[in-house]
Amino acid sequence: MFHLFREWLQFLAVVCTSCGVGYYVLCLWGARRFRRYWAAQKVSGAFTPPVSILKPLRGTDPDIYQSFRSHCLQDYPEYEIIFGVSDPGDDAVPLVHRLMREFPGRAIKLVVCPQVLGTNLKVSNLIQMLEQARHPYLVINDSDIRVPADYLRRIMAPLVSPKTGLVTCMYRGHASATLGSRLEAVGISTDFHAGVLAARQLEGSVRFALGSTMALSREALPAIGGFESLVDYLADDYELGRRVAASGRSVALSDVVVDTHLPEYSFSEFLQHQLRWARSTRHSRRWGYAGLLLTFAVPWALLAVAAAHDALWSWLLLLGALLFRLAVAFEVGAGVLQDRSLVRDFWLIPLRDIIAVFVWIASYTGHTVAWRGDQFVLRDGKLHPAG
Repeated sequence: MFHLFREWLQFLAVVCTSCGVGYYVLCLWGARRFRRYWAAQKVSGAFTPPVSILKPLRGTDPDIYQSFRSHCLQDYPEYEIIFGVSDPGDDAVPLVHRLMREFPGRAIKLVVCPQVLGTNLKVSNLIQMLEQARHPYLVINDSDIRVPADYLRRIMAPLVSPKTGLVTCMYRGHASATLGSRLEAVGISTDFHAGVLAARQLEGSVRFALGSTMALSREALPAIGGFESLVDYLADDYELGRRVAASGRSVALSDVVVDTHLPEYSFSEFLQHQLRWARSTRHSRRWGYAGLLLTFAVPWALLAVAAAHDALWSWLLLLGALLFRLAVAFEVGAGVLQDRSLVRDFWLIPLRDIIAVFVWIASYTGHTVAWRGDQFVLRDGKLHPAG
């Protein structure tokens, strides 16, 4: 009986490892197609309509002032930056005032948003900030995003086509010295964005957005129910992109890569953040998230080694899985994202993949998430106060 179980386990591990390697091939294909697509584009940057940048804030993040500052250094003719806070005593407020003093000629507003319109305070703030926005195009990005000087020109370029409803972009995570922070950065560069490019290749385009950038025209909002329709969702960025795509307009993935400086996550904080991310994705893309189990080629290959009692074929299977995994890591992380820290931390990739399996399992054990110091329960992607 035990012998039969071991053979069944070997068979399962080999099949799932093969599925994982197939997924890696899809990631490689998606990354190369993405790079070739943008290499062939002749983006002039001539489409420069006036833009309102909306940045909801709550507290501070590492190097956040330099992130704010990068938005004031844009090579772009006309734009404004609107910061929004729920609490006038928020720690980010003095930094916004400092920014105003450093750039007196730049159109910068600080909006206090006293109303709580839903459980997602970021979207609640966006609704109130939108009332102060003057321009026909909006760019929304997370508070900790740092951007290059040509960011607005490159982000706005795809919106010249009336078929494009929204533009989003990828991001690099700059880790602090802690293990948790470095594991987070490795996952962003080698796993998360590999999945984004695989989805783009599989579906013909992305059908979601990333919080690193969401650029769209104001006239696109009524067709999706406005920001009000997102005010109770945890994954508001995903929902915004999904709804734009469902309205008949495409979501473009720009070649711009922005930066975020990650906190000094302890290992437990890293796990908590990964679990929130996992449960959010599980509620947003149920079947796609369930299928992630078949993408963990390296952990499945390790199981094959254990089940086969160190048979030579199992070690060759593990070697093949590792080589494909590292190929994806460097094609996406180094090739597409230009993540210079990847060479230093590439050895963390197998550890991060093993952790990802346990996070995937843990994501099905409950519906509670911790977000910005508060506890919520997820139901159909919507946030409900815990307790």
